Amino acid sequence: MVLNMIKDKNFQTYSTSDVVNYYQYLQQLQPAEETLIKLLRNQLSNMKMLDLGVGGGRTTKHFFPLVKDYIGVDYSSSMIEACQQRFSPYYPSIKLIVGDARKLSQFADNSFDLILFSFNGIDYISHEDRLKVLQEINRVGKSGAYFFFSSHNLQAIEQSFNWQSHLSLNIFKTYIDLVMFAFLRGFNGGISYQSIKENSYAILRDESHNFRLRTYYIRASEQIKQLEPIFNDIKVYSWKNGLELTTNHDRISCSDMWLYYLCRLQ
Repeated sequence: MVLNMIKDKNFQTYSTSDVVNYYQYLQQLQPAEETLIKLLRNQLSNMKMLDLGVGGGRTTKHFFPLVKDYIGVDYSSSMIEACQQRFSPYYPSIKLIVGDARKLSQFADNSFDLILFSFNGIDYISHEDRLKVLQEINRVGKSGAYFFFSSHNLQAIEQSFNWQSHLSLNIFKTYIDLVMFAFLRGFNGGISYQSIKENSYAILRDESHNFRLRTYYIRASEQIKQLEPIFNDIKVYSWKNGLELTTNHDRISCSDMWLYYLCRLQ
C-alpha cells in the first residue's frame, strides 16, 4: 500500500538555486561510503564506475581519483552544471552528464563494475520507478558488479508519528518536538502512526529542504525483498557508523534515519 504519491515537485526542488548551492559545497563521505572504499580498496583501480544522483559532486571528489573510469549522472541539469564547474580542471578525464536513472539509454548493457546511488537519490521517485531503476542497473551493470546505495529507514521515522514519543521531562524539548510533530502530521495528512506501523514502505514529506520533498521510506526487510530477484550477497550498513548490520534484529532495532545497501548483480 502506498501512503502518498511522489510528484514532479521533487525534480523542481532539486533544480532550485538554493538546493543546488547546498549540494555543490558538500565535501565529506558518509561513514558507510568510507566502509565501501575500504572493502573495495584492492579493486577500485580496475573498475568502471557509474555515480548516479551525483548532485554537486560530493562523492565525485572521493571516487574519481580511485577508479579506472568515472561517469557521474544527475537528472537535474542545474546540478550537473554546478558539478562541471567544480571539477572543470579535470576535463576531459572526468565525465559528468545529465541522465535519468530510470532510463539509462546512453549506456550499453554490461558497462559498469561499480554503481553508486548515494544520498538516498533512489528515494525521490515513485515506487514503480524505483523498480525501474533496479532493472536499469541490472542492464548496465556487468555480471558480479557492485551496487551500493542508501535509502530512508521507515523503522526510524515510525516513532515520529507517535505523539507520545515526543513527551519528556524537559518542557522546552517537548515543546519543540511537538511543534515538529505538528508539521510532520500537517504535511502528511491522512497518514497515522498506525498506518506507518502496518506498511513496509511509505512516501512521506519530511523536514528535508523545508518539507518540499516527497521521500520514500522503506524497512530493511522490504528493501532486501526488492533486491533479491536481481542481486546476490546483499548486505546492510549503518549510516552513522558504517558497520554492517548482520542480523534481522540489528536491522529492526537500528534507529538510523538512513541505511546503506551493498549487493552484487547475479
